[in-house]
Amino acid sequence: MSTGLSVSRIVNVAVNMSPTAAARRSFGILCLAGDSDVIDGLERLRTYTGIDGVGDDFGTDSPEYAAALIYFRQSPKPKTLMIGRWIAEATPAMLKGGTAVDVLATWTAIEDGAMAIEVDGVESALAALDFSGAASMSGVAAVISAALAGAGASGATCQWDGSRFVITTVSTGSTADMGYAAAPAAGTDISTLAGLTEALAYAPVPGYDAETPAQCAAELADMSSTWYGLVFASATAISNDQYLDVAAYIEASDLSRLFGGTITDARCLSSAFLTDLGTQLKAKGYDRTCTQYSSDNAHAVVSMIGRAFTVNFSGDKTTLTLKFKDEPGITAETLKESQATTLKGKNVNVFVYYENDTAIIQEGVMASGVFFDEIHGLDWLQNAVQTEVWNLLYQSKTKVPQTETGMSRIKARVISVLDQAVNNGLIAPGVWNSDGFGELEEGDYLPKGYYVYSSRIDDQSQSEREARVAPAIQCAVKLAGAIHFVDVTINVNR
Repeated sequence: MSTGLSVSRIVNVAVNMSPTAAARRSFGILCLAGDSDVIDGLERLRTYTGIDGVGDDFGTDSPEYAAALIYFRQSPKPKTLMIGRWIAEATPAMLKGGTAVDVLATWTAIEDGAMAIEVDGVESALAALDFSGAASMSGVAAVISAALAGAGASGATCQWDGSRFVITTVSTGSTADMGYAAAPAAGTDISTLAGLTEALAYAPVPGYDAETPAQCAAELADMSSTWYGLVFASATAISNDQYLDVAAYIEASDLSRLFGGTITDARCLSSAFLTDLGTQLKAKGYDRTCTQYSSDNAHAVVSMIGRAFTVNFSGDKTTLTLKFKDEPGITAETLKESQATTLKGKNVNVFVYYENDTAIIQEGVMASGVFFDEIHGLDWLQNAVQTEVWNLLYQSKTKVPQTETGMSRIKARVISVLDQAVNNGLIAPGVWNSDGFGELEEGDYLPKGYYVYSSRIDDQSQSEREARVAPAIQCAVKLAGAIHFVDVTINVNR
């Protein structure tokens, strides 16, 4: 029976879904770079939302845990932490097995075990493996390990980590290599029982050469654009020169990031000592590196950064200055006035005790002397404007025309972000004390806290128009700043 003609012959309705907007970057994620072997060079990065996960993976005695504890101890508490691997020493190649048969009786029944496996690029055949005398799964691993001693160029070892077999090369560095295990030509196949085949095991981890902290920073940056701040939390000591190399990389990075370091050398309290890290960083004028002095905690700067990274730029009056903030778990320094003045002169932050029985962070600055919250806030502002303009072009059903109407649409997106910056406290009304442009003159008052200008489309050069380049949009922004010092005069009459 016919149901009749399709209504679409007369009324055709199409539904177009806009593409999902690009997300703004997060400016509240710290990456701790540590040298514990928990994370291998292939994985490189893990993400945590609380201290329990860090403790489960790294244990409570590791530098990574000590730094993470300080980070998550801040109030309010940061939401996300990433931990990355610094390969401070050359590493072996590794094959981590998947689900293995862990019934000991199954293994002790095998007296002619065999499997093929590639170690350092050489195919090796393991044969005549007798497990009948094994008293535990570690004993099973010991039998495999003994057979692996002559495998490849340098041999390998096998361990049972409580849930799986792990094979590790004796050789280290980029020449070390592991392949999957496979069934042998003869004998009882143990490759599947051990979970070491391609179908069961994790991807083989190659060996890695030792890297400098700066190389580590570059590798972690290449691995992920998610993290914004970087601090090293390692058992291996980092020299001042290595810190400077990392700072130079962070400063030059295309994607905005921050770097932090803790100074524990008490000589930096002396104005006569000029080779400390703070002095050297200040001399370089780095805007993206901050330091903190602490006499007893090698990770103190993590607390300061953790407090800054709790800022929600989408909120109302949420931006902050780091000065006057607390550092839970960090012992406040008791300093002489001259020592505090010296640290301030070197642009080194400190959590310091005051005579009114309070302790605060001071001064909340980067190595160049610019305030941390200004760099942090302006990085957010840059990304927010960039993302909003991108989403306008990306989500437009047709096009943004190269007309004044099109330019108004773009500027509206810019203005929406600037309004948000006013709302969160980054920008505020004030007098513009710099060179003017458009209709803005030096000395003019910005009642909104910002001014947005673009030249007329009709004034564009033909080459720019043909290249479909929009006229430059210029913004004047007045930062709200923060009050750090107050002078009060009390006049008394009697």
